[in-house]
Amino acid sequence: MTLTEQSFQEPPPPPSEVAKADMDVSGGKEKAAHLSMARTGVLVPKQRATGRLIMHSMAMFGREFCYAVEAAFVTPVLLSVGLPKNLYSLVWLISPILGFVLQPVAGSASDHCTCSWGRRRPYILGLGIIMLVGMALYLNGDEMISAFIGERDKQRTWAIVITMLGVVLFDFAADFIDGPIKAYLFDVCSHEDKEKGLHYHALFTGLGGALGYLTGAVDWGETVLGYTLTSEFQVIFLLSALVFVICLVVHLRSIPEVPLRYDNEETKLLLEVSEPYKYSSIEEIKNGYLSCTDLNATSKPKKCTDTSCTEIVYQGSPYASHNSTLYHTYRRGVEVGCWGLCINAVASSAYSYLQKVLLPYTGLKGLYFIGYLLFGLGTGLIGLFPNVYFTLVLCSLFGVMSSTLYTVPFQLIAEYHKEEEDLNLQQKEQGMEHGRGKGIDCAALTCMVQLAQIILGVGLGLLVSVAGSAVTVISASMVALIGCCFVAFCVRYVR
Repeated sequence: MTLTEQSFQEPPPPPSEVAKADMDVSGGKEKAAHLSMARTGVLVPKQRATGRLIMHSMAMFGREFCYAVEAAFVTPVLLSVGLPKNLYSLVWLISPILGFVLQPVAGSASDHCTCSWGRRRPYILGLGIIMLVGMALYLNGDEMISAFIGERDKQRTWAIVITMLGVVLFDFAADFIDGPIKAYLFDVCSHEDKEKGLHYHALFTGLGGALGYLTGAVDWGETVLGYTLTSEFQVIFLLSALVFVICLVVHLRSIPEVPLRYDNEETKLLLEVSEPYKYSSIEEIKNGYLSCTDLNATSKPKKCTDTSCTEIVYQGSPYASHNSTLYHTYRRGVEVGCWGLCINAVASSAYSYLQKVLLPYTGLKGLYFIGYLLFGLGTGLIGLFPNVYFTLVLCSLFGVMSSTLYTVPFQLIAEYHKEEEDLNLQQKEQGMEHGRGKGIDCAALTCMVQLAQIILGVGLGLLVSVAGSAVTVISASMVALIGCCFVAFCVRYVR
């Protein structure tokens, strides 16, 4: 185009036409944004204040606090109601099996939830209520049954049933809730805030666990609350429920969700998938979506590893007579195990902050590799040199692994989704739509925890009885070192 004198002499277009053109452009942007929002539920997440991200992380603090209390008290509770030995494995197997089957279904359902309160928060609230019910049942089941049933034999039977139900419900909900919390973070935050939020999640997870284990170490029966209430278990339930409810309310009020809205031409079936091949194709695996889910399998078993480590040092039995040396040795092992888990939680919090410093130098691949390597070396050394103080020091390495598994796999999920969203943004001009939700990916990742629990529940007891605790820890070390090779060569890293 050539500019002539006539071009400069022509009058400018009328203001009404300029306004109309601007409205057309803005209307097109709004229409595109609406189409995007119809799928994702969020327009363009703005940068979130640090305080909001901390509020969002409080759910992880409360969840891990309750987890720590369960780890400290669930065995004494089950022993106090007279649970038979052959039912212990069943208690730990039911909830992971349910979670492994149901988590992907619920994750997909939350991706298509049209509740006015948002897609994730209704699920988080429901699972939080189930956690509270489970805690109430397993910490107070014996007293509840005694109040309604007078016959001794029936009391014992129903106390076992109610306590087992409470443990199953609590474990199920506590494992399940992690997926919706992570998907909630991904929905309402920009890519940079997702990374920051995951680090805060890991930080408060460790702090909650440390405080929970310290709470379990206090003899509450000798306090004012202990004398006021019926038993120490009721004091623990009161404190745990109070902490969790406060943390849950703060979390749910942290960042508002934008409700999912469908266009008129879209179906509103709950589990509707516009492009079903995306969920299970070979291309999906090549793109790396499922490659990191297999590696999350050791996030919950770290507690089992710590317990096995203390068993190496303290060879006792919970079934021995309460006046016997074996039982006192077992109690001492439980005490040391709680301190080890507390050190683990504190180290996890500290390393979650250190990760932000290391990330620019090592990348996600380096962080993943370091986590598995330190865990493998720590468990191997504990198995070779069983000493109580040496074991407690090396428990800090388990915290490194814990922090790694609470952050790096989810950061990879965020990277994959950012890459896919950028690709779909270009393809939308050609009529392509993005049909994959973050809830299903977070659920696929967290249900690997249930898979690990199932494997441990089925095989760990047999392995310990046949080969002893030392072989169990050495086996964990070998699996972790194999994981080093897996994260180095089999996981696709975006950056």
